[in-house]
Amino acid sequence: MPVELRLSRTNRIYRPSEHLQGQIIVNSPSSISHSGIRLAVNGSVNLQIRGGSAGVIESVYGVIKPTPIVNKSIEVRPSGKLASGTTEIPFSIILRQPSETLGRFYETFHGTNINIQYLVTVDISRGYLHKSLSATIEFIVESDTADLLERPLSSEMVIFYITQDTQRHPLLPELKSGGFRVTGKMSTLCSLSDPITGELTVEASAVPINSIDIHLCRVESVILGERIITETSVIQSTQQMETFVATLLCLFMSYHPAF
Repeated sequence: MPVELRLSRTNRIYRPSEHLQGQIIVNSPSSISHSGIRLAVNGSVNLQIRGGSAGVIESVYGVIKPTPIVNKSIEVRPSGKLASGTTEIPFSIILRQPSETLGRFYETFHGTNINIQYLVTVDISRGYLHKSLSATIEFIVESDTADLLERPLSSEMVIFYITQDTQRHPLLPELKSGGFRVTGKMSTLCSLSDPITGELTVEASAVPINSIDIHLCRVESVILGERIITETSVIQSTQQMETFVATLLCLFMSYHPAF
């Protein structure tokens, strides 16, 4: 490809208050005349539908329009000519000016139904007789520290319990009559960059236990008028006695008796 975008950071992670920097690399066996080189940064929240069974969110796919987050464009070079061989053109564009207070930069998110994506695109216009040269690359946005809630993480643990009365799915007759009780505690306010621990105790069970599966789930919600449509998808499953929770994530446990 004659045009390539190369960002200054290999992990492509930037914060809204930082400059998005990199290079536009053009490789051509001959010189190229152009009518300007422009760089555009676009970010939006989109509802996407992947293959598989239809869900609740999919039913409103045609109703929800993409929500723009950022849409900026700068001229890197005016009309001119690029020499043959390899040309490296540096660029720098700030994602959010300090004076900008409107809008919010949501963190990059690629979920099952909701997609928050940021793209930078370079376009080299070559007039009506030649096709424009372009390249696009995704970069990752993480929240500024100032955007986060400034509150200490609580060391208090929340107590939970699971019994036959808390289950919404059908249970075996032995469990309905004999019952079971699983208790535990965990912190519901935690950092994803730190280990997440908790406790789980099987206090009683009418039948032997084969395994206890702990699932880490993603919860995605869409606001449509006065309705909030929510879907849950499992993103991690494990058979161990550790408890996993995270912000905007939920915990599900499945009980597997052994016979």
